[in-house]
Amino acid sequence: MKTTVYACLLWMLFFPKMLLGQHDSMVLFNAGADGYRSYRIPVLLTAPNGHLLAFCEGRKESAADAGDIDILLKRSADGGLTWSATQVVWDDNAHTCGNPCPVVDAATGTIWLLLTRNDGLDKEHDIIHKTATHTRTVRICKSDDNGATWSKPDDITATTKDPSWGWYATGPGIGIQLQHGPHKGRLVVPCDHSYDDSSGHVAKGPYEYGSHIIYSDDHGKSWQRGGNIHPKVNECQLTELADGQGGLLMNLRSYFGRGLRSQSVSHDGGFSWSAPADVPSLTDPICQASIIRYRWPSRKHSGILLFLNPSSDKRMNMTLKASTDDGHSWQPLRVLHAGPAAYSSLAILPNGDIACLYEAGDKSAYSHLIFQKINKKIISHIHQQ
Repeated sequence: MKTTVYACLLWMLFFPKMLLGQHDSMVLFNAGADGYRSYRIPVLLTAPNGHLLAFCEGRKESAADAGDIDILLKRSADGGLTWSATQVVWDDNAHTCGNPCPVVDAATGTIWLLLTRNDGLDKEHDIIHKTATHTRTVRICKSDDNGATWSKPDDITATTKDPSWGWYATGPGIGIQLQHGPHKGRLVVPCDHSYDDSSGHVAKGPYEYGSHIIYSDDHGKSWQRGGNIHPKVNECQLTELADGQGGLLMNLRSYFGRGLRSQSVSHDGGFSWSAPADVPSLTDPICQASIIRYRWPSRKHSGILLFLNPSSDKRMNMTLKASTDDGHSWQPLRVLHAGPAAYSSLAILPNGDIACLYEAGDKSAYSHLIFQKINKKIISHIHQQ
């Protein structure tokens, strides 16, 4: 069995543009290749023209979150069958360019890419403790040609980060544009931060983790900070509820120690949020996860949300799940990778197929970024709760 696994991994390594059998999967980024020690933080987006964009962090020195890190991109014009060469979106010399979180403005066709930056010598612990050389800043760039070219990242920290915060991350994952309600058209990007808290225990100090959003009501020209979700949550992804009023559901990495995801809702466009609550059907090993709306409800069909994470008490068992009741309950659809696995991202192709990009490997969750396409027929197996 072990010999078979190794043979399969070698096959994927030397034939990275071939799809693997019934699972339609392939290694898109391979640790150690092309001058990067590690590839992490996968992000998948369907561009306005239907092309797939696969972003990640290219870490030159190690798998660590600090150091010389670039933002990379590969593009596919055929639903993930073939991919472009690696494109460098942002390289700031030896500094850390991280946490890609794109969002599409359907009205203009512009893709906005939210990012963070810090000095390459500064580590998360020091930024949280505010003993680092510099702090973490928020940046943004854009593409008006479906990801082929990108503008130089601008600094928007002044309007998107509370000066008292230490750590900050955009996403990682994707943002959304509201389709309904009084804030229709709003661009919303999920983020997280560290903040001072005398009762907190983050980084062995009086600090705590929280989540928040940033948003734009003028098609990306300006960005503001929305409401916070506290305490004990950070990396997050969100989707619009099917309430017709633009309600938001935030799915959160949780530090409550119960081995579950947390979630929070907002009914005012992201200005205020409910207290984070456990999601009993979403087991999680304290890791990033992804959520996306597959379908809005109609007279013929229920609405469907999709969720992807390492469904275990360890970073392994990457599992796709579905909800037909706006995230109140979830049912498993398929285990994509039973072995070590960590961060992930979901996208929906124009034909309805499901595209996944996730960290996984045989012995380490950080060996590869794997692209996997799942036929839309899997949706027919979902039963309504």
